Amino acid sequence: MGHDSESDWSFRSDNFDTRAVHAGQQPDPYTGAVVPALSLSTTFAQASAGVHKGYDYSRSGNPTRAAFETAVASLEQGKHCLAFASGSVTTATIVNMLPAGSHLVSVNDVYGGTFRYFTKVAASNGVDVSFVDMNDPNNILKHIKPNTRMIWIETPTNPTLRLVDIAAVAKIAHSRPDLLLVVDNTFMSPYFQNPLTLGADIVVHSVTKYINGHSDVVGGVAITNSEAIFEKLRFLQNSIGGVPSPFDCFLANRGLKTLHIRMRQHQENALAVAKHLESSPHVERVIYPGLPSHPQHALAMRQSKGFSGMVSFRIKQGTLDKSNTFLASLRLFCLAESLGCVESLAELPAVMTHASLTPEARAALGVDEGLIRLSVGIEDKRDLIRDLDQALEKAVKGVKVAGKL
Repeated sequence: MGHDSESDWSFRSDNFDTRAVHAGQQPDPYTGAVVPALSLSTTFAQASAGVHKGYDYSRSGNPTRAAFETAVASLEQGKHCLAFASGSVTTATIVNMLPAGSHLVSVNDVYGGTFRYFTKVAASNGVDVSFVDMNDPNNILKHIKPNTRMIWIETPTNPTLRLVDIAAVAKIAHSRPDLLLVVDNTFMSPYFQNPLTLGADIVVHSVTKYINGHSDVVGGVAITNSEAIFEKLRFLQNSIGGVPSPFDCFLANRGLKTLHIRMRQHQENALAVAKHLESSPHVERVIYPGLPSHPQHALAMRQSKGFSGMVSFRIKQGTLDKSNTFLASLRLFCLAESLGCVESLAELPAVMTHASLTPEARAALGVDEGLIRLSVGIEDKRDLIRDLDQALEKAVKGVKVAGKL
């Protein structure tokens, strides 16, 4: 069904922390329950044929999903939110808005799963995709065609943490009436960045990451201020059917209530880790937008309110063996895909999250075998730093370490 940020919420606040706790969370009018009920029902009673209380079938709409959508819309400063069963099906549903024969411009440093969908699925459905370096937004102009209907960006990008100037790209997109700007805001969360306020038409998140934050839900959301986009996406959400279960929405909504607290700790820990790695003799380069050494630090300061918990770095003279030794030596960081959850994770993008890219594409983006991506959790930062130090020492010395599994 989709839901908006204004419905059924009498108290208004400009403060993120308050909205995170209260938006869409009205006490049950029948029982007084403070926590919205988990509605597992697949169907809903009707007073007469076609007359119901807003819900008829759970694929089309569900009260638990509606509460979650209302909360996310509020935090992203949007009017409407639609929840999906994964970030990938969110992407697929949005691209399904485009008619066959359309052209899409994507940032070249895009998440591996999105790259796979664009090149292996969208292309076979008649959507042509150009991958563009958007370090200078004006590069986009050279790739816009008469049939270009969408620009897709991530900022920061995954895993090299390059930034894209959202407002500048929005200006380019809105120079044409039929060109939409979609921003994947997963790495920042609504706490640190709100692309709709910078001109984006649609904002997407993998709910699996920071929004849920506990590694126990797979999901996605799309947020917009446009009635026309909302209606089209709502139709596709119901027709394609990639909706989340009520239980997943219940869990994600619970995670959302502590997003502001978690994001502050993620950032504090990530900044400490990034600064420490910059001082390590075993590290060639640290990539974190919160560091003054990041080439786009000024842009990060301008378009966002913080820097999240994602840090990438290159081991000095990094090789696959050296990276594997480092990863196998970690004792607190877990070697695993995904990100944005309370526990700290580490991965090797070249052979994990970005393995779907061609070797040539990975080389062009700098996703080599020495590039490590960290999702810094909310543990004590001193323990995280000690863990990284001991693993780096073993990697440099070539110590053979058995994996933890």
